[in-house]
Amino acid sequence: YHAFLRKRCVVNPARGAFHFRAPSRIFYRAIRGMIPHKTARGAAALDRIKLFEGVPPPYDRMKRMVVPSALRVLKLKPGRKYCTLKRVSHEVGWKYNDVVAKLEEKRKDKSKAFYARKKAVANIRAKVTHGQASQLTNVQEKIAALGH
Repeated sequence: YHAFLRKRCVVNPARGAFHFRAPSRIFYRAIRGMIPHKTARGAAALDRIKLFEGVPPPYDRMKRMVVPSALRVLKLKPGRKYCTLKRVSHEVGWKYNDVVAKLEEKRKDKSKAFYARKKAVANIRAKVTHGQASQLTNVQEKIAALGH
């Protein structure tokens, strides 16, 4: 990436070879190189892509998906060298690494607290239903008759 950073327009460096430092922009450019972005179809595909540093508020409550074919544990041999986009961005001059890390810690704490509450409620519900199972048989039969 440092070789890429050295590339510039000799006449007027402000004209070109723009080097984005943020991880989202570096990733955007990598994706742009993989799709036909000069066609209407490719431009529409690029418009649909949403990239963020960290997990912003509307998405922090949604269930996340993992692509198994992209997991480092499954795809890289042990001992292979690798780098993360976060580290590359930080090394080339992205200034918000600490800010995003702090926000991620806050999000993880909130998520942990939510999960603990959810688990406690599930345990209470399981105890109550297990203790009252004999009294709920007629209710369960009515619910089953309705198709639930």
